[in-house]
Amino acid sequence: MPTGPRSSSRARAGGPRSGPAGPASRGSTRPGTRRVAPVLGTLLVALALAGPAGAGLADQVGATFGLMLQDVVGAFPPVQGLVVSVDGDRIYLDLTERHGVRAGQEFAIFRKGDPFRHPVTGKPLGHHEDVLGHAQVRRVYPGFAEAHYVPLPDQPHARPEDGARITRGRIRVAIPPVTDLTQARSDLRRVPFMIAHALTESRRFQAADPAVVQDHLLTQGARGEELLIRPELAVAAARALQVTGWLVPMLIERRGVTYLDVTWVSGITGTALFSSRRALTRADTTLEQRFPWEPVFRD
Repeated sequence: MPTGPRSSSRARAGGPRSGPAGPASRGSTRPGTRRVAPVLGTLLVALALAGPAGAGLADQVGATFGLMLQDVVGAFPPVQGLVVSVDGDRIYLDLTERHGVRAGQEFAIFRKGDPFRHPVTGKPLGHHEDVLGHAQVRRVYPGFAEAHYVPLPDQPHARPEDGARITRGRIRVAIPPVTDLTQARSDLRRVPFMIAHALTESRRFQAADPAVVQDHLLTQGARGEELLIRPELAVAAARALQVTGWLVPMLIERRGVTYLDVTWVSGITGTALFSSRRALTRADTTLEQRFPWEPVFRD
């Protein structure tokens, strides 16, 4: 069964910025890898200590996301490259798989402006940048990546030698309530908080408060699953919450097996860019009970 991000036709990148930016280095690292094991350990410890009976469905979902966390973090390597060619709404970057680039990623396309200097010494400190648009990677070849270019309003079109970047800073993300397409009818209200905590602890993301996210969607009369099919809702809500992406969790059942499916929706364009799916981690009920006379816990 698939465990990694996959390209999706169903929506990541930083919002437009203009202003000073320091020198940036090329290359790719995966900073979340070292943090995933501690975060997974935290989730599993919380699972072991949860209540008199351990793991209900919500805890299983939380533990399963802990196993998926590295896939999500790995989809956002802090990497920078150059535009090498532009053909209409197609744009080509000098980045490949060895830089951590894969289909479904979203890059900010920017142009360097004038340098700025120290007011006393006159030493160059960096340069101004203008964000021109965003590039959503469609294919990755041995020597370059092909992406769909989405320009920002009132900005000049991208051209060769413009920069392309996935930010090194924390990525602001919102998690809506879980969409449960199974017949379990369990209480899953804790799940967005568990996912938000895991993402924030990875130090690659900064998750918005799930309670604030839920309140905002309620005021809009919208449900979490609508973010997958209504780009205008995803963009407007992301702007209001000051996030650059959505991680939409969903429980689905196939042939008696329950899966957790998470989809990344761009807060910039409203496009669903990739998703990851994994069968729920099931706890041994003999280990869930601290004493033989305690009932097995269910949400």
